[in-house]
Amino acid sequence: MSEVTRRIGLSLGADICWPICFEELVRRLDLKVPLDGDTVRVEVDRVTIEPYDLRAPRHYDVVLDRLTHWYHTSREWIKKVVLMDDTYVLNNPWSLQSMEKHTSYCAMMRLGLPVPDTWMVPPKEYEKSADLQPTLERYARLFDLGEVGEQLGYPMFMKPYDGGAWVGVSRIDNEEALKAAYEQSGKRVMHLQRSVEGFDLFVRAIGIGPQIRFVKYDPGAPLHERYRVDRDVMGEDEQRTLRRIALTINGFFGWDFNSCEALRQDGTFHLIDFANACPDSQVTSLHYHFPWLVLSKVRWALFCAVHRRPFRKNLNWAPYFEIADSDRSFDEKLEAYAAIAEEKYETERFEEFCATHLARLPEVADEFFASDTCRDAVRQKVAALFPAHEHDEFTGLFFDRIQKWRQEEGA
Repeated sequence: MSEVTRRIGLSLGADICWPICFEELVRRLDLKVPLDGDTVRVEVDRVTIEPYDLRAPRHYDVVLDRLTHWYHTSREWIKKVVLMDDTYVLNNPWSLQSMEKHTSYCAMMRLGLPVPDTWMVPPKEYEKSADLQPTLERYARLFDLGEVGEQLGYPMFMKPYDGGAWVGVSRIDNEEALKAAYEQSGKRVMHLQRSVEGFDLFVRAIGIGPQIRFVKYDPGAPLHERYRVDRDVMGEDEQRTLRRIALTINGFFGWDFNSCEALRQDGTFHLIDFANACPDSQVTSLHYHFPWLVLSKVRWALFCAVHRRPFRKNLNWAPYFEIADSDRSFDEKLEAYAAIAEEKYETERFEEFCATHLARLPEVADEFFASDTCRDAVRQKVAALFPAHEHDEFTGLFFDRIQKWRQEEGA
């Protein structure tokens, strides 16, 4: 029996807190998995940005990617290690690059999921180019924006078709506000989406592989209070439905890590934003929920690394569309969609891996999240975002909420 090492690479940007915790948990766990006559161990390090030979052999079995949205060099390196070296990457870089909000709305409408009515409008302004004027003269049609607003109905939201982090989003209550917002939209291509009025719950379903967590969300609160500490905000039937919805979305787009925003109105969850395949992972936002996120990343990354989980290099949507076009009820379709995702994520095999090889992880986590190392990771993130006179206050606030998690959900 020989000892083999699997390597996990963290491709990071401004992340501070969760990578420290991830690395320390894996180190303390000191995993040794008997597999095919060998003992598999796991190492973690951070991916650097530098020149690379396209034919250079791989260094990593798994990469957790947080840069694809912003850094082209990192994105293209990640594509290289998938294609050349069979590296497993969280998340699919091609899907992240091409599946913006617009595509996700269209796809889930096609599957019959409850997405609010949405229109796309041409940009107010265009980038200058040699072909711009003849193209617009031949094909651009004058339109009455007020008429579009009347057909969609007020209130509505205007938001970039590919946006994120609430940038460029505005609530619109009448035609005057619609025209004013459009005048300010510049070169952005915008969606107009009918508002879900009278909702009684705003939930974010955070998915990491087959692990789904439901968090009550308040977008109007300060950043550090938006993820609410409230637990058990839904019944079992609603949790099952929203889990299936989140798995359907994530499995459809090949995402290991995503966040789905849903508003509950009269017992139905309306999906307003679910192309968040690089969601907030910081303790300054997640606080109470932060340990769950880190542990879920650890479990899924270790499972993928130890078993050298094969990366799906293409997305097969045909089975979803066959279900969508069938005469099944919505609940039956949703169950069938989710079953495809459960198979893709190998849920049963993953749960068996966790029970067999990660049984010590809750104990290790309980000790770590009470440690000075964890508190220092929290403080480092706080220091990067808050003024100096608030460092002690917010470090204490976030660390105390982690201790609350330990008491209520830990080992």
